Amino acid sequence: MAATETALINGPAGRIELIIDTPERVRGIALVCHPHPLFHGANTNKVAHTLARIFRDLGYAALRPNFRGVGKSEGTHDHGVAETDDMLAVISWAQSRWGDLPLALGGFSFGGYVQTRVAARLAEGVTPAGRIVLVGTAAGEVSGARSYPTLPVPDHSLVIHGEKDETVALDNVLAWAEPQELPVVVVPGADHFFHGRLHVIRKIIERSWSPLP
Repeated sequence: MAATETALINGPAGRIELIIDTPERVRGIALVCHPHPLFHGANTNKVAHTLARIFRDLGYAALRPNFRGVGKSEGTHDHGVAETDDMLAVISWAQSRWGDLPLALGGFSFGGYVQTRVAARLAEGVTPAGRIVLVGTAAGEVSGARSYPTLPVPDHSLVIHGEKDETVALDNVLAWAEPQELPVVVVPGADHFFHGRLHVIRKIIERSWSPLP
């Protein structure tokens, strides 16, 4: 039976709070990262929640950590640098619980930016991410006078962006993806938070996971 639980695990700066969505049979591990913690981002965000439930339904134990300073997670916001170390600690904890299963990364907005850093670190080791899903990825100059030097990702990554994203312009993501020759799936009419279009995210991901006929 599918279940949802919460946990507090040890990270580099103290406790990391998690929501864990577990399928009846765990066939993989998925790490899902939420949007910017200084702009009310948390692991209860609707897009992060949607990603976690999609991964769970695909057979992954989906872990949604709170970034530093959010909820019961300890530490201070570090613009994605120390957060990367925290996410690697979450992955290590998950692997100690479920073993060396296929690993997927999912991220929304700032969480997508962090996941590009996590993917790069994993690629240096023996367990690179098998699947990567980035939604509304923070890249380049975004609203709030913030700038993101978003790293390249493997060519099997799935990048989803809203046509009318008011926080991260679609042009930013296209400019980031172009030198990588990385396709971007654009959802017509969708804003940054995919209001009224979360079901479209599910359809896109599920289709990408399905074998070709």
